[in-house]
Amino acid sequence: MRILVIEDELKLAEYLRRGLSEEGYVVDVAHTGIDGLHMATEVDYDLLVLDGMLPGIDGLAVLAALRQSKQTLVLMLTARGQVEDRVRGLQSGADDYLVKPFAFSELVARIQVLLRRAGGARGHGEASSLRMADLEVDLIRRKATRAGQRLDLTAKEFNLLSLLLRRQGEVLSRTELAEQVWDMNFDSETNVVEVAVRRLRSKLDQPFERPLLHTVRGMGYVLEAREP
Repeated sequence: MRILVIEDELKLAEYLRRGLSEEGYVVDVAHTGIDGLHMATEVDYDLLVLDGMLPGIDGLAVLAALRQSKQTLVLMLTARGQVEDRVRGLQSGADDYLVKPFAFSELVARIQVLLRRAGGARGHGEASSLRMADLEVDLIRRKATRAGQRLDLTAKEFNLLSLLLRRQGEVLSRTELAEQVWDMNFDSETNVVEVAVRRLRSKLDQPFERPLLHTVRGMGYVLEAREP
C-alpha cells in the first residue's frame, strides 16, 4: 500500500513518513499543495494524508482539483477543528477528517478503516487479497497464511511478499525490489534485499514441502508454483 503525505511542517511530515513506513506502508512526502497535487495526479496512491493549510494552494483546493480526475482515498489532517471546517472538508470530498494535535495510533486506525472499507466496496480493480497455490495474502488486514498457517512476517517482509505475489511468475531484479519495497536507490554494496529474501524464504518455504520463492541466477527473484 502506498501513501502520499502532503504536509508543510517538515518535522511532522518526517514523523509521519517514518511512522507509517514502520507500519509497512510505502510513503512519499510533498511539502506544498502544488507538489502534492502533481504527485497525486501522476502516481496511483492508495491513500493521501492531506494537510488543510498549505503554501501555494491549500488542502481544500488540492482536494477539489484531485476529485476532478481521481477518487483516491483522502484523510484530511488539519488544525482547523471547527464543525464548519470539518463539514466543508467532508463535503469537498475528504473520506475522513482528523484534527491536530492527534494520536498517531488513531491516525493509523483511521487509515486501516478507510483501506478496509475501500477493499470491501471494490467490485472490480485491484483485489483486497491475493492467492497462489496454498498461499493467501490479505492486503487490508496485512495477514499472510500458507496452508492455513499464519506467517509471522515483518512489515518489510509482508511488502516484499505482496509485491512478488502481485507479479507472480515475473522475475524481479534486486534493483526493482529495493526501489519498490525500501523506496531507495539500489546500492550494489548493500545486501538488504538478499537478507530480506533469505528471511522471507525461511518463513514462506522451509516449513513446507513445495517451495514458492525462487532465485533466478544473475537476474533476481520470482514467486511461482512450479511443477514438482
